[in-house]
Amino acid sequence: MPPARRSERPTPHRTPSSHRTPSAHPTRGARTTVSTAAAPERTGLRGQAAAGRLFVPSALTILAICAGLTAVRVTDAGQIDAAMGLVVAAALLDGIDGRVARMMGATTRIGAEIDSLADAINFGVVPALIVYLYLTPDKDIGWAFALIYCCAIVLRLARFNTLIDDDEAPGYTRDFFVGVPAPAAAIIALLPVGLSQQFGSGWWTSLPVVGGWLVFVAFLAVSRIPTASLKTASIPPRALAGLLIVVAIGAALLLTFPYTLMLIAIGGYLLHIPFAWRNQRWVASRPEHWEAHPSERRAERRAMARSQPRRPRLTSTNRSQARLGLRRPTGTIEPTASGVDQGHDVEER
Repeated sequence: MPPARRSERPTPHRTPSSHRTPSAHPTRGARTTVSTAAAPERTGLRGQAAAGRLFVPSALTILAICAGLTAVRVTDAGQIDAAMGLVVAAALLDGIDGRVARMMGATTRIGAEIDSLADAINFGVVPALIVYLYLTPDKDIGWAFALIYCCAIVLRLARFNTLIDDDEAPGYTRDFFVGVPAPAAAIIALLPVGLSQQFGSGWWTSLPVVGGWLVFVAFLAVSRIPTASLKTASIPPRALAGLLIVVAIGAALLLTFPYTLMLIAIGGYLLHIPFAWRNQRWVASRPEHWEAHPSERRAERRAMARSQPRRPRLTSTNRSQARLGLRRPTGTIEPTASGVDQGHDVEER
């Protein structure tokens, strides 16, 4: 037999593994060098971005403190309109910094502490000093009322910080504040100043009224009366047009009659407290709605109200009879003989 023929395909030359060098794969080496060099640069960019996210909310809080303390200075100089505007600006900055921190993912413990200290200054110390310097200067009892208000705001903020850390609280508690929040309390405490600017001096600027008002606001701040929170509020699309009209009216009043707008805002806020108290009691007594959205709870309340039977409406005649204590006869009267005869007579006629 002829010998088996070997394949004509040449056998490739294999390099031993010990002869391999990094230069055999230049592309891999270049990638490794680039990634190693870019790692510190990426880390630096991430650090700068994180520092920027932390800087913006804290800067807003510092600006709020500067606005509040400057309000005290301009009050001492007699520029009360500028002082009131600076307090409003501090309140707006206080409402913005927390939202900016949550949007940027920069919520930190130090930011929360700075915000709490800023609230104690802007909404506790500053309003008390403005009321004292403008309405009750050089009066010891006026200074005592200012101290009562300031201490109440500090106690209110301390309780607020402890309630934030309560992770076991029901979900509905996010929709309500315990007591009047510090920014709202500051605006309410400045009501005598607004009345003085709008209507001049009167009984509303007397020491007993001003002191009693500060004590009343201090009570609202430290009380456990529920007030509505706007953090979880949502605007339905059908109410957007009406809300924009309200904003336009508010802007017009702010530019022309700012103290009238202040009086309307304070009155509306105080009037909402009974409704917030009723809503809080309703949801607190129904554990099945604790974690529901506020709009769902409102829909459930409306459905329950429609399902209840309505009382019959009284006509004018029924109202008159009920007012006089008259009642319709309920028994049946037996016809008399004369009545029967008269009926027969009528029929025969």
